[in-house]
Amino acid sequence: MRSKPARSANPKIGPANTTKAIDSPTVSPVANTISDGPPLTRPSANGGADSGSPQKTPAQIFVMDTDGSDVQRISTGKGATTCAYFLGGDERVLFASTHEGMPDCPKRPDYSQGYVWPIHASYEIYSSLPDGSDLKPLTRTDGYDAEATVSPDGKSIVFTSERDGDLELYRMDPDGGNVKRLTNSPGYDGGAFYSYDSKKIIYRGYHPTDVKELKEFKRLLSQHLVRPSIMEIFVMDADGKNIKQVTDNGAANFCPFFHPDGKRIIFASNLHDGGGHNFDLFMIGLDGEGLERITFNDSFDAFPMFSPDGKSLVFGSNRHNAKRGDTNIFIADWVEKPEGPKHPKKAPAEPGKKKG
Repeated sequence: MRSKPARSANPKIGPANTTKAIDSPTVSPVANTISDGPPLTRPSANGGADSGSPQKTPAQIFVMDTDGSDVQRISTGKGATTCAYFLGGDERVLFASTHEGMPDCPKRPDYSQGYVWPIHASYEIYSSLPDGSDLKPLTRTDGYDAEATVSPDGKSIVFTSERDGDLELYRMDPDGGNVKRLTNSPGYDGGAFYSYDSKKIIYRGYHPTDVKELKEFKRLLSQHLVRPSIMEIFVMDADGKNIKQVTDNGAANFCPFFHPDGKRIIFASNLHDGGGHNFDLFMIGLDGEGLERITFNDSFDAFPMFSPDGKSLVFGSNRHNAKRGDTNIFIADWVEKPEGPKHPKKAPAEPGKKKG
């Protein structure tokens, strides 16, 4: 689950199974590190399963306070869920679920084909009150509908859909109406977020141009799978125009999120690990310049999101996990790199006088 840092006096930030309050660690671009601290969440021991077997506990949607307390499950407890986001501050919660089309716990994907993500065709997007009541569907189409997030002005929802035979980005109104397709490149476009002024969208994409690679993508998609080993970061206007590629490193770059200044993006990548399993957080400018590594942890750091004031960063990590594969939620103070001293230019010498 990904969730939006809330703006209310009693904010909610996302999923948890059990919780523990912490003193926030500090994120410092100066030192390029996040100081270690205990997580906000502790996954329960009954999650996880072997490839091909049903998961013991399907992923569900939870909300909690920013200190990890007051944890509440808001999804139905049936099927699989993903990609939660607050709608209208914290008035409603948006998420995708298979509970109507696939209420049983789904099987793990077949990893004999390599590392793949399941793209369940029965995923639809819903909204509910923060306590899980008043559950309403926003999509009703054949194929995958998920990965929905909301523009800060509350006027638009961007999401990924398979409704036209490919994994493309679309936008819709908060009530599910006025759907418009935004991307049109063969391949996968997803994980989109709006900028804080609601004028731009950042997202991950894989657009194979090689005939064999495109054929393999389509073969996997026919099995409701996608292989996320190569993804780049893209940015576009909120109406789908002016698409620009931000990264070009051939790694698995994903979960990009805007810094509130609108000029920088934080994202997760394994670019430093040669395509391995060690993901860390990086920051880069919208122009693709100024790449900076933020975390140096020997496991998995991902799903970063800034608070609207830019003072806090929430992210998921496998550090401090009870067992391999557990992902916990962390919140950290974001400390900007201080500017160096400014040296005023020497005043020009007065006419007729020598310098020095």
